[in-house]
Amino acid sequence: MAKLYFKYGAMGSSKTAQALITKFNYEERNMKVWLIKPALDTRDGKETARSRVGLKAPCRAVERAEDLFALFEREASDCDVIIADECQFLTESQVDQLRKIVDEKKIPVMCFGLRADFLCHLFEGSKRLFEVADSIAEIKTICACGSKAIVNARLDGNMRVVTDGEQVMLGGNESYIALCHKCWKQKIKQQKEEAHV
Repeated sequence: MAKLYFKYGAMGSSKTAQALITKFNYEERNMKVWLIKPALDTRDGKETARSRVGLKAPCRAVERAEDLFALFEREASDCDVIIADECQFLTESQVDQLRKIVDEKKIPVMCFGLRADFLCHLFEGSKRLFEVADSIAEIKTICACGSKAIVNARLDGNMRVVTDGEQVMLGGNESYIALCHKCWKQKIKQQKEEAHV
């Protein structure tokens, strides 16, 4: 039975690597994969999914206004599985369209992405996936202190934790670090104390 899967984790937890390994596993069994990602993510090229460990594959970049159900019917109705990378950037409607593909076309959909932004607020796509996914699994990573990392801390040019700004700002290791909640709060507190010295 087809299901809608959501596999989430903090930055650096190998979400894209796992998505691409899953793609390889399906293709090794001669199954067709439709790999998609939001066009908003242009860090490695608009139509490339690339992991930090160097795995990469061409993908279909989807715009926020595109209907994924209609796009699937036009471009990928013969696929065996859909893998969506960076799914936090999908709209609520697009997640519902993926849900419709699972329900009506009986195609499994595997979504990989972040749970929350740099202020611990859910992304639109992630929120909807928590509401409608059949299977939800965390891909864990660790903070420098050894605890489980859950915060995608945004950094400025001086490697200081940022606590305001737009929800979406693309970046990699130069802009974000995965921290446990305790370390994140401690860094913010320390920065405030240093600013008053």
